[in-house]
Amino acid sequence: MPDAPLRLIAGLGNPGAEYARTRHNVGFWLVDELARRHGGTFRLEPRHQAELARARIGATDVWLVKPMTYMNASGGAVGSVAHFYKVAPQEMLVAHDELDFPPGTARLRHGGGAAGHNGVRDIIASVGDAFWRMRIGIGRPGAKGEGIDHVLSRPTAEEERLIRETIEAGADAVPVMLEQGAQVAMNRLHSQLHPGEAP
Repeated sequence: MPDAPLRLIAGLGNPGAEYARTRHNVGFWLVDELARRHGGTFRLEPRHQAELARARIGATDVWLVKPMTYMNASGGAVGSVAHFYKVAPQEMLVAHDELDFPPGTARLRHGGGAAGHNGVRDIIASVGDAFWRMRIGIGRPGAKGEGIDHVLSRPTAEEERLIRETIEAGADAVPVMLEQGAQVAMNRLHSQLHPGEAP
């Protein structure tokens, strides 16, 4: 398992106030929390079509990225920032929503496919698949065919509480990953099981 130091953390979402509190924007929530904790201030960088913040997490300077391209075109913004600052894919972490996990669950993973996530698919097309992912559970809708409405709507109050707890745990895991390695961070994050979830 690669342990290259993280230099770029991208949170995926859609720009605009109407999307700010929707399930699809939990990646934005994660990088916003990291910026809040570690002194980063986002600013719009039109050449990258992204908002960027520089944060010092422990002893490491990290770029925090929020693509302003809408979800399905996330790869252009992430790829632009990575190319400009010469960040290798294995030095990147992408935080995004995950339908297959219930609210209150997050998982770290290195590499792999897009698993149906269009933002991740576009990043893979731009930089390859050798980046880290933090998959933040939002749960599936009650009926098939409601996926788009589900991700673009706000979670219930209880779901949001669980997701916010997951964001806190994910933000806790990043400095652990930087200072103690990915395996330690994964062990800690993955041990925080949602009630009723199988280990």
